[in-house]
Amino acid sequence: MKKHAAGDGPVIVKKYANRRLYNTESSSYITLDHLAAMTRAGRDFKVVDAKTDEDITHNVLTQIIMEEESRGQTMLPVNFLRQLIAMYGDSMQAMVPGYLEASMDSFRRNHEQFKTAVEGAFANSPFAEIAKRNMQMFEAATQAFKPAGAKETAPVSNDEDVAALKAELARLREKIDKLGH
Repeated sequence: MKKHAAGDGPVIVKKYANRRLYNTESSSYITLDHLAAMTRAGRDFKVVDAKTDEDITHNVLTQIIMEEESRGQTMLPVNFLRQLIAMYGDSMQAMVPGYLEASMDSFRRNHEQFKTAVEGAFANSPFAEIAKRNMQMFEAATQAFKPAGAKETAPVSNDEDVAALKAELARLREKIDKLGH
């Protein structure tokens, strides 16, 4: 992750036994939501246990993902999670982190090309507006993986909008499937 704001190196965040997080740069207590926002902004940080100074950044980032998933912001399909769990203890386990990181880097690099291709595929068709809205939903879902300085997309306004977009996507898939048969 690249640093986005002022300061030398990553922001140090101390996690206390009472689960409170203290940002040493701003001298203030913060929440997991603040750390998620810092991640989306490309700001590098390191979370350490206040008592032992142990680096617990990995655990905290995993906790942020779990919080997002529990709010209905699911990006990790059940089958992917099962496959990931199955890799623990496997002889290939050591290769998985590098593979996943390289895959995500490739995804970020190709994001703009993908967006252009999808929008172009539906240009001047009855599906153009649906495709546009679906791309907005896709961009909101991938916002956490954008590189530092990337343009932020507007968040989906509420659960009803998300449900409507999912329904439209399902109808679009159904129509495409019918065209393919």
